[in-house]
Amino acid sequence: MNMSSGKVTEIGTGGAASLSNKAYFRIRERILRGELRPGEVLSARRLAKEFEMSLLPVSQALRQLENDKLVESRPRAGTRVRIPQPDEVRGRCIVREALEAQSARLCCVQATQKERIELLRLAKQLDTLYDRFGRDDDAELQFVVHTLHFELHMRIAEYARCPELKEVIEMNQVLIYNWFFDIAADRRSLPADFHMRLLQAVTGSDPLAADEAMRAHVQYGVVETLEQIVPQEANDWRLPRPKSRRTG
Repeated sequence: MNMSSGKVTEIGTGGAASLSNKAYFRIRERILRGELRPGEVLSARRLAKEFEMSLLPVSQALRQLENDKLVESRPRAGTRVRIPQPDEVRGRCIVREALEAQSARLCCVQATQKERIELLRLAKQLDTLYDRFGRDDDAELQFVVHTLHFELHMRIAEYARCPELKEVIEMNQVLIYNWFFDIAADRRSLPADFHMRLLQAVTGSDPLAADEAMRAHVQYGVVETLEQIVPQEANDWRLPRPKSRRTG
């Protein structure tokens, strides 16, 4: 991944260049940047005009995003950025914990010394950026922080030396969902040395300690996230909207 490019399109892709893929990654990047917030309505026609594409590839991109559960649609109500639901957040956390705990355990055993040093360096860099992000309301910094976080966790999966496990982590988009939930909850700060403490365990000599550290890492802040992202009922299109009252 080229961090300097600022392109999220390189995350989890095989380099496909079709128009629908281009539209898909452009829309997804806006969601992951927080430019398109949960509940925000998406117009395929407006996006097609903006991207200078026909309606078909944009519609295909929105269908793929719906399959990925990043957007949702309803007949006669349109399409919008998905509003995460409590059960979904809990379920995704369970899946992420199971996969990444195993990833951490294997990485602890399989990673080379050079790879361990690299992971610690990335963790320190990420903690430094999170500290800045907590004090600086910068949208571009937010995107860089989440991109580096994605990269760090995918490196752990890579150094676990189990391609099948890494593939499942990518296919289930567990890190993309975590990113999406953090954006939805507007999480801006973490405890000091949060990732360094994790990576000290992952790069240590005890696989069980690495497993436990990753589980605690994944579970951190889930309750607070649920409190932040659960929408007010009146704003949820799944429920009847209250009738407006006329005054006068």
